Parts: sequence; structure tokens; C-alpha cells
Amino acid sequence: MTDFLLSPERMPDACALVIFGASGDLTRRKLLPAIWHLSRQGRLPQEFALVGVARTQMSTDAFRQQMRLALEEFVDLGEQDKEHLEGFLARINYISGDPTTQETYVRLRQRLQDIDQEFGTQGNRCYYCSVPPQVYLDIVRHLGLAQMAREHEQEHGWIRIIVEKPFGHDLDSARELNRSLHKVFKEHQIFRIDHYLGKETVQNILVFRLANSMFEPLWNRRYVDHVQITAAEAVGVEHRAGYYDTSGALRDMIQNHLLQVMCVIAMEPPSTFDAESVRIEKLKVLKAVRPFSVGQVDRFAVRGQYAGGTDVDGNPCRGYLQEEDVPAASRTETFAAVEFTVDNWRWQGVPFYVRTGKRMARRTSSVTLHFKQPPHLIFGDQPPQASTLTIRIQPEEGISLAFSGKRPGPDVHLDAVDMDFCYADHFGGRNPEAYETLILDCLVGDGTLFASNDWIEKSWELLMPIMEAWNATSATQVPSYAAGTWGPVEAQALFDRDWRRWEEA
Repeated sequence: MTDFLLSPERMPDACALVIFGASGDLTRRKLLPAIWHLSRQGRLPQEFALVGVARTQMSTDAFRQQMRLALEEFVDLGEQDKEHLEGFLARINYISGDPTTQETYVRLRQRLQDIDQEFGTQGNRCYYCSVPPQVYLDIVRHLGLAQMAREHEQEHGWIRIIVEKPFGHDLDSARELNRSLHKVFKEHQIFRIDHYLGKETVQNILVFRLANSMFEPLWNRRYVDHVQITAAEAVGVEHRAGYYDTSGALRDMIQNHLLQVMCVIAMEPPSTFDAESVRIEKLKVLKAVRPFSVGQVDRFAVRGQYAGGTDVDGNPCRGYLQEEDVPAASRTETFAAVEFTVDNWRWQGVPFYVRTGKRMARRTSSVTLHFKQPPHLIFGDQPPQASTLTIRIQPEEGISLAFSGKRPGPDVHLDAVDMDFCYADHFGGRNPEAYETLILDCLVGDGTLFASNDWIEKSWELLMPIMEAWNATSATQVPSYAAGTWGPVEAQALFDRDWRRWEEA
């Protein structure tokens, strides 16, 4: 029994989903549970099959058993779910093979043809590259050599490919990745996944703005003083130190996740809500961002590294340089804050402050619009607190509006008042995970929540001066901040008004 019915245009065609890197942690923790929930809710066609591909030597039966254990660990299975489980697992296949050798693709092609006959998947394919970029380029090349990437040829239906970030390490590598992808796939076949865009609260930003006539008129330079976008983590780098030290906060979070969120906040209303219209408006935002010059980066960007201390629970924790697999002289930033200026009619003069960091005071991701102070203050020495609108992306999804009100009593005393909306309290039930939304969108061919090649390259182009400036100052010490705080004190220097400050609540 399904929770709801899909409209015909949102029901995927018959298809096979192939996951490269299927024995990895992402498949167990995120991808398989997402596919399970889509299946359980009736969001997948009856003619659907899943094929895992990885180097690990095991049979299909052994892989199914691993997937069963993953579902038992990461999904709250009820009694009715267990009845559905056997049928779900029966649609899972596995091929062990090296993704860099052509022989793997010969066997994969034959298996997919067999699946077309057994499950009626009609030659429609979606390839999910749950592997690092250097591996998925091998996958892309071999799919091309095996004639498994062309749509509507040799009994193939549609063909799509999902690639995980990072989308390059800098502008040159991003361009090279796109060139390599385009040698085999057309742009409409490529889905660059950013799980932030699949979050319910990020998707709700446009609905909140454009479906409520009371908010969109305020969404501009006339009423908004500045915008803050924060993605803070309470944990350190943990087991990702080897990868993180080659990336850092600017590349890991700002270049993709947070710039995407900024574009959703700042974009103009699209003419229609479809992939092409939304992508055009988001790209316009990046094109309107004032470029940085290498010599002035310190005025607009701040970095930091967390030092040892205590975490949010009061437990002792190591500094970044003491983490396993981190070089003793590493200058990789675990905190980054950037001020962006969008030079267009809507946002001229409204700074966008974006920050992210590890080992911060608590885990939170949010967007806060700070509205301008009233033009004339009539309450003596009681200036009202600036009104704010906060969209909480995680962990407690919701929207809150803060404004000034009169405290009860014979005298006029101003106090802050909060109006709060919480997704869980209002809608109840389970919010779909981001990967559920994004996998479903790819299967139906909807690229609205995926990054285009133009957007990826423009985002790298904007950040390159910051990266070059930080690389050039190799003798300069990276500011440190104590674990469990909101980052280095230097980050406050980005603000140019006394009453502006980072949100720390």
C-alpha cells in the first residue's frame, strides 16, 4: 500500500539503475535507503531493477544480503515493510569488476540486456557514479567505448548519468571534467548531484517567496540590509581527513552547497518552474556577483583552523593539526567566510555573508535575511532590534520571523518576539531524504535541482582569486579558533556596521 499516488508525469519510466561503487558507504547509508523508500511509497515503476557494480568479489546473493543488513541498520523497517523486502531485494543484481577495464562493461551490458527481458526495463538506464572523480572519468570513457551512453540507439531508451561532487578542484579541472563528460554524454544526460538542493527547506525557499504575496515585495535591497548563510558543523574532520586536507572549507562547502543556496535566495522569479528556467536565473546571479581581485581578498574573505579544546558536549578534542592523516604544517582551512556582492537591480548594496566551519558551537545550517532598521526611531533610547527572517535548513527544519513588540505593562518597553514554523510539528511524518528527491528527479528527467556545467565553471571562476591569494600567503599563519566557538574573531571584520554581527543562536 502506498502513501500517495504520483501524477503520471512524475512516475519514472521503466528503467534500470546502475550504481558504480555499490559496495561503498554512500550506497549503504544513503542511496539504498533512498531507493527503498521510493519503492515503498510507490514512486518507482513495476519495471525497475537495480544493478550494483564494484571491485569487491561477491555474488548477487551475497550483495543482496549486504543490502538487507544495510536496510535493517539505516531504515526503520516495520512488519509490512518486511513483506515488501523480499520482492525489493529480488530486483537487485551485482557485478564484481574493475571499473577501469573494458571486460567489466561487456558483462554489465549483457546483464542489462537480460534485465530488460526479465523486468521489462525497455533499455532505459541511469548510471550513478558513487566514486571519486578520477574513477568516474574512467567509467564515462568505458561506457562510451562500450556504446552504452547513446540514447535511442541499438535498442537503448534514454540514458542518464549521476555524478557526485567534487566537480573539480579548481576552474581548470572543472573545465576538464566537463569536457570529458561531454565527449560521451550530452549535457541533458548529465546530472551533477548536490544533496543540499534536495533538502525540503531549500526547495521550499522558492515556494515561500513566490507563493506568498506578502514576502516577495520585501525580497530586495529596499527592505533587506544583508543576508547571512551559515553551515556549521560541531564535529571535526573525523575519518575524512585525507580527503579534507586536499579540499578545505571553501572548496568542500562554499563552492557548491552554499553558493547554490545563495543563488536560490537571490535569483529572480523564473518564467516557469522548469529546469531550464531555474538554471538560467541561478546562473544570472553568479554572473552578477562582483569579482574579487587577488590583492583585496583579505577585505572579503576570512579563513581559520580549529584548535584543540572541548567539543559541544564538553569532551576534550584535538586541533586540526593533531588529527590523524593531517600534515603537521597543513594550512588547509576548516573555516571560511566570504562576503559576496550581487550587482543587479534587486540586490545592489546588499552584502551576502556566507560562512562554514567544523568544530563550531553547534550543528546548524540556515539562511537569515536581516531587514533594515526603521527610518525614524521614536522610542527614545530603545532602538528596535532589526527584524529577521530565518530559514532553518537543518537539523530542525523550519522558518522563523523575529520582530519587535511591546512588553505588557504601563510603560513602552520593546522586546523581541518570535513567530516560528517547524516542519515536523506542522506536517508530521517523515521528511524525505535529499537523495530520495534527487534520484527520483533524475529518473523522471527533471534537472531543476542539479547543477549545470555553466554554473559549475562560473562558481569556480568566482572563487579562484580567493584560492590564489590564500595559496600565495604561504608564510602567513592561518587564524585559529577554539573548538566549540563560532570561528575566528577575524570573521567579524567582514561587517562594516556596528550593529551587524554573525547570528550565533
